[in-house]
Amino acid sequence: QVQLVESGGGLVQAGGSLGLSCAASGRTFRYVMGWFRQAPGKEREFVAAISWSGGGKLHADSVKGRFTISRDNAKNTVYLQMNSLKPEDTAVYFCAAREGAALADIVNRYDYWGQGTQVTVSS
Repeated sequence: QVQLVESGGGLVQAGGSLGLSCAASGRTFRYVMGWFRQAPGKEREFVAAISWSGGGKLHADSVKGRFTISRDNAKNTVYLQMNSLKPEDTAVYFCAAREGAALADIVNRYDYWGQGTQVTVSS
């Protein structure tokens, strides 16, 4: 089992920056990690994913060039740096872990989920 706890959400003005963290505990931290988000009334959508080594990364087109995923395995933590935020980035952001080596951008490919952290971008 893996437990995931997100932190770092909050309220920010459009154009601003925010950094999210996801602390993992439990089994050895050898998972593909991902960030997803869900806005009110919408389905959960992929944001970014990173391989266990950190050498492989995938970002959704909607955040490419603005968001960056990274990880520190020594700290069992994954990060999402969000820059140039837009009101449409407003959502609950979830951290997820996936057993296996391949990056994935689909919700049901992930095995463990955090509780989420709210990000609100005001215009």
